[in-house]
Amino acid sequence: MTEKNSASAKAYLPEAEGHATPPSQIGATLEALAATIAARRGAGEESYTARLLAADVGLVLGKVAEEAGEVVEAAYEAAALAVGGDTANTAVGGMSDTPGGDAPGLVAEVDHLRYEAADLVYHLLVVLERFGIPLDELAAELNMRMTDGERPSGGLLLFEEHIQRGQRG
Repeated sequence: MTEKNSASAKAYLPEAEGHATPPSQIGATLEALAATIAARRGAGEESYTARLLAADVGLVLGKVAEEAGEVVEAAYEAAALAVGGDTANTAVGGMSDTPGGDAPGLVAEVDHLRYEAADLVYHLLVVLERFGIPLDELAAELNMRMTDGERPSGGLLLFEEHIQRGQRG
């Protein structure tokens, strides 16, 4: 790993001859993951993703609920370590990158939170694929929640007839 390729204190860009770095790491990763999930729709029973896409919807929705709970649990654990048990006023930014940096086990717990968040995002993307909601529509929904000044330049927006704001059919 070189300093030039460091994306953050915990992530880096591997050397890749002839490959351009995507303008948005999260965008490129979510698009690749969503495409992988869509491609698994026709895979056999050996594919966990295919099973989630084909089974009763309760299976994948249960996994989303389970993973959301694990994110909450991991965040509470990290918060408790960050502020010595006072989870009401937690801001973990600026932590050191050495194990046990600011508090014993804090870095490991924050890494665990990231792991659980990735599980949640994966299972949420399976739900979106199952219901035919492309990432561009999710992006448009998120963009609709920002002001004009906050929204990325050229960001997608939803057509008026598709704005639900908590209302159902």
